[in-house]
Amino acid sequence: MTTLLNTALLEAAQAQFAAGVAVGLKSQAAALPHDITERLRVGREQVVAQARQRALERAPAATVLARTSGGAAVLGAPSPWWLKLASGFPLAVLLVGLVAIAQWDNHEQVVAAAEVDAQLLADELPPHAYTDPGFGEYLKAAQP
Repeated sequence: MTTLLNTALLEAAQAQFAAGVAVGLKSQAAALPHDITERLRVGREQVVAQARQRALERAPAATVLARTSGGAAVLGAPSPWWLKLASGFPLAVLLVGLVAIAQWDNHEQVVAAAEVDAQLLADELPPHAYTDPGFGEYLKAAQP
């Protein structure tokens, strides 16, 4: 914990010193001759180019620029075949689930109709009772 605090204080002091040096250099830059300011500008450009080169070297090497079917450029690493296959797995699970739900619902409807038919065949009722609109509800409510 103490080393983190010391490191943070050191970085803060370095940043404050750098800011002071930058302010001092900016205030004196107008008084410099043209050839010196040009050499400083070229030096800055070289340092920035070197920093960009180092940043590119540290970037992952597997990065590729690809083009999608819509014409947009996409920056990314090529994905292995198993990752592409695994991305379709949720869709496959969803489809299997929907088919299973549809079959279960169909089975429940068949079982309910079979129960009503079994009660109709087993019960002794007069024929006019079968035409009553509430007869189906009576059968469902009369089950033990």
